[in-house]
Amino acid sequence: MTRDGIGVPADQAVWVNAVEKTSTGLKGAARSLARSLGVSNADAEAAAYPPAIPFSELNLFQSMNKHRELASMFGLGNPFYHTHEGRLGATTISGGREMINYASYDYLGLNQEPKVGEAAKSAIDEYGTSVSASRLVAGERKLHQKLEKALADFYDADDCIVYVSGHATNVSTIGVLMTPDDLIVHDDLMHNSGLMGAKLSRAKTLPFRHNNLDDLEKVLKENRANYKNTLILTEGLYSMDGDFPDLPRLIEIKKRYGCWLMVDEAHSLGVLGKTGRGVGEHYGVNFRDVDIWMGTLSKTLGSCGGYVCGHKDLIEILKYQSPGFVYSVGMPPPGTAAALAALEVLVAEPDRVQKLQENGHLFLAEAKKVGLDTMTSAGYSVVPVLVGCSVRSVRLTERLMARGINALPIIHPAVPMKAARLRFFITSKHTPDQIRETVAVTAEELAAISRRQSLVERATLQVAAIRN
Repeated sequence: MTRDGIGVPADQAVWVNAVEKTSTGLKGAARSLARSLGVSNADAEAAAYPPAIPFSELNLFQSMNKHRELASMFGLGNPFYHTHEGRLGATTISGGREMINYASYDYLGLNQEPKVGEAAKSAIDEYGTSVSASRLVAGERKLHQKLEKALADFYDADDCIVYVSGHATNVSTIGVLMTPDDLIVHDDLMHNSGLMGAKLSRAKTLPFRHNNLDDLEKVLKENRANYKNTLILTEGLYSMDGDFPDLPRLIEIKKRYGCWLMVDEAHSLGVLGKTGRGVGEHYGVNFRDVDIWMGTLSKTLGSCGGYVCGHKDLIEILKYQSPGFVYSVGMPPPGTAAALAALEVLVAEPDRVQKLQENGHLFLAEAKKVGLDTMTSAGYSVVPVLVGCSVRSVRLTERLMARGINALPIIHPAVPMKAARLRFFITSKHTPDQIRETVAVTAEELAAISRRQSLVERATLQVAAIRN
């Protein structure tokens, strides 16, 4: 027998035909053989694959284990996930001991405000603990509408939309607005939620150096003409460094290059500006020159969730197209009422903002006086203290806790390898005495750690580096 000029013995012709008639060659033949032996297709295909690996073999888990091993070599405990009793504010109780607390975003003490708690309790009586479905499906509650109008008025915007998650607010807003034909240019310290939104959109995404608007212009000059729409993404106040961008220049750049500008106000609402209206008020800009004002309800406003304020057409798009809104349950009534009450207190009592700013400036001035490296912090609600080495930063946290001060480290990979730091979140409820004591103790303990970093520790670091 001959097939395409190739001689095939007659006793093999049937086999060759069987192979060629299948779309997947030998795999089809294997299925035929399996059927003849009474084995199902599903069983035969499953047998071709090894079992799924345990989660412990994932690179993510292995990387975490390396960090644990390194901490164990230095006798360090886990500085994260400490249990606290009661509310976190300027002070906290952990392990039955009261400490001065710098690990809370309750910048204006509104999580401790009786009016806010009472509003949440009343909302439960009237609306229950949950709206039980998305607002698109279950319909509206007046509380949602009141909060959105109050936020829109706060930003001098047409309208507002409130999400159940701050992270999802950025992901869903950016993910639905931008397309693969578009460009997103973001500060290279932009929050993870913004970066995940950019990834979801599949738009071309390019960074510019932190708060370096000359670099932003360079990126736009080289790339803007190649894309349909462009979004500039920045934050009102950066939670890692405590600094903020030159908003007037950002507005000028976005107009000149025909871009949208989105400002994430998670850490600047209630913090910047004379009355806490954020980075826009700080610079005295026209709020409508910013296309998208985004923020969270979980910091200053003592609740949970996120919001976007802007043009009515933008909000209309998000209410019908944004997956984090359309396919997610609406804000729970107690959280909605708490955020609304907190916003009302903020508007009525701007002296809270002034007190916060005084405290932040005091912390920064005292830290500089004793030689602590506060990096680029502007001295508002966030003041980092650069330590450098991750091991030393965790050790400093432990020593501060032993002396009644709760401040957490930020280590690699959250920050570059030699940029480990402790972050101090200042509130309006901290007292000047607490701030001065904290700075003095921090300087004292950091100096002690530096003196005692022995040759053994350095050798251990070298061994760990070799292992990794």
